[in-house]
Amino acid sequence: MRFAYVVPMTTEREFVELAQLGEEHGWDAVFSWEAVFRHDAWSTLAAAAVSTERIRLGTLLTPVPRHRPWDLAARIGTVDRLSDGRVILGAGLGAPNANWLAFEPDEGRKVRAQKLDEGLDVVTGLLRGQPFSYDGTHFQVRPTEELLPPPPVQRPHPPVWVVGALVPGKARQPSLARAARFQGIFPAVAGVDEGSSGINPEFFADIVDRLRVLRADAGLPWEGYDVVLEADSYGQFLDLPGGPADWAQAGATWWVESWWSLPEGPDSVAELRRRIGAGPPRV
Repeated sequence: MRFAYVVPMTTEREFVELAQLGEEHGWDAVFSWEAVFRHDAWSTLAAAAVSTERIRLGTLLTPVPRHRPWDLAARIGTVDRLSDGRVILGAGLGAPNANWLAFEPDEGRKVRAQKLDEGLDVVTGLLRGQPFSYDGTHFQVRPTEELLPPPPVQRPHPPVWVVGALVPGKARQPSLARAARFQGIFPAVAGVDEGSSGINPEFFADIVDRLRVLRADAGLPWEGYDVVLEADSYGQFLDLPGGPADWAQAGATWWVESWWSLPEGPDSVAELRRRIGAGPPRV
């Protein structure tokens, strides 16, 4: 089991400081997050990349449907090179909240799912290198040899972890099938209250079993695939039964502390310093 944390409501400079603190205290990764109009997550990760040496850096999560995938591929590649190969893309449909809808309409879940699939195809295709072409419903790409960036350090591309939601009682699981194509999953259960992944030991075991089959059917190895559990060892935002060791035995490979119960402000930043400085919850 490896350990990470999401930095919630802070400034960009505070994020960099908290990334450095996490590296000093044995954490394996630190994650930023994306809104339509807040900080720029990838600029913030770039600053953290040149201010740290070991800790991995990623997003939890990037709403891929609202990005032009070639712009996103350029940002991911930049942070991967700046960090010498430490970036992770956390990807999902995104939630059209008030911050989103103030600037962009919600195209509907079906269109967002299409754009997520196509966007990930284009992002990973471009990061693999040229020649690359793509002819989708929403995105079209032609090969080019002009002004190309250097390849990312992580080959064929940085790892992509995708939200995969189990729909209980259904044989067909398109969300899990999407996540199985890439390098990791944020497991969730469809139809639960906002702010909860819906994960319990029974659902988690079902998801892992289905992923193993999906990966095998696609000719993809299970070894090296990451099952990323969003958690909160303080029990304020998410309250999972058991601890990291129990979930590791069940198949989780990452434990990500999500402290979204902390409101914005200096007191919360002080509490983040305390929690990160205490090190990962390894028991």
